[in-house]
Amino acid sequence: MKKKKKEQINTKLPVYDLEGKVVDNVQLNEDLFDGRVNKVLLYEAKKMYEANMRKGTASTKTRAEVSGGGAKPWRQKGTGRARVGSSRNPIWRHGGVVFGPKPRDYSYSMPKKAVRGALLSGLNARLREDAIKAVVKLEVKEPKTKEFVSIVDNLKLQGKILVIVEAMTDQIKRSSRNLKKVSLKESCNINARDVLLNETLVIEKGALVKLAERLK
Repeated sequence: MKKKKKEQINTKLPVYDLEGKVVDNVQLNEDLFDGRVNKVLLYEAKKMYEANMRKGTASTKTRAEVSGGGAKPWRQKGTGRARVGSSRNPIWRHGGVVFGPKPRDYSYSMPKKAVRGALLSGLNARLREDAIKAVVKLEVKEPKTKEFVSIVDNLKLQGKILVIVEAMTDQIKRSSRNLKKVSLKESCNINARDVLLNETLVIEKGALVKLAERLK
């Protein structure tokens, strides 16, 4: 099988301050961020994360569990009607359910290398789209929504936004929680599904360094 060629992408990201001005640059590891995207791996990882989120609490009753139906509705022979042993059989109204769902665990896991590869593919996909913005550090004066909205406006962010911080602070959490299109996560907790479901990634410089170390 032929190996996919590397796609030329810009691995030198500008770092913005909270007013939208470029104040620094950060060089990404070219061996990791090479532009390669494994779509199959991304699909498999997304499917796994969503399966792991399922509660699996759906439940139906079989004919043995439905109340009633203890007496035989009519005698076996001589009535001219079909024989029946219980009014709770599946073809009767109020009867049991055949092959209905029962509580079960849908979760499963993928190899660590596959999980890492999926996250890396997601980040490479966003890099190819120029959809990753690095910022110095996210800070707000007060834990108010308008403070975070001003940051979003200054950075000219659009669509669904994933904000990745080095360490979660109460002020940032409270100022962003009312924004439907903004989700906030620490760099140690993001996965391929988070990257796929958001159109733009905003990441603190320190969080980007930690994330690169995690992906080595």
